[in-house]
Amino acid sequence: MAKHLALTVLVLYVALLTFFSLKSIGELPPIGFAFDDKIYHFLSYMLLTSLCYNYFRNTNRSFPILISIMISIIYGVLIEWLQGITSNLRISDAYDVVANILGTIFAAIVLSQLKNVKLK
Repeated sequence: MAKHLALTVLVLYVALLTFFSLKSIGELPPIGFAFDDKIYHFLSYMLLTSLCYNYFRNTNRSFPILISIMISIIYGVLIEWLQGITSNLRISDAYDVVANILGTIFAAIVLSQLKNVKLK
């Protein structure tokens, strides 16, 4: 049951992330930095990687963190590429890809450290 719930949450998140990435959603609430957009990218891909890992760790797949990293990075590059070719409202930005990858890597580091923590 946990595997099915994890997959459902992952698919819903990817659908929402895809929708909001390809549609103009207006201005996001400001955080207070000149690079607010990159923080949103970082956090979005941190969550994507975490949700991927949560699903794959409940399957019989080897290396769930590595699979999660690969999926998140490929998805992030694909979405940025699609923004550049499908929408006049959104633009493709290499710095967005960098923020996506950094969020993915940060999530992977945290997940690998949490995996090694043993609760007493």
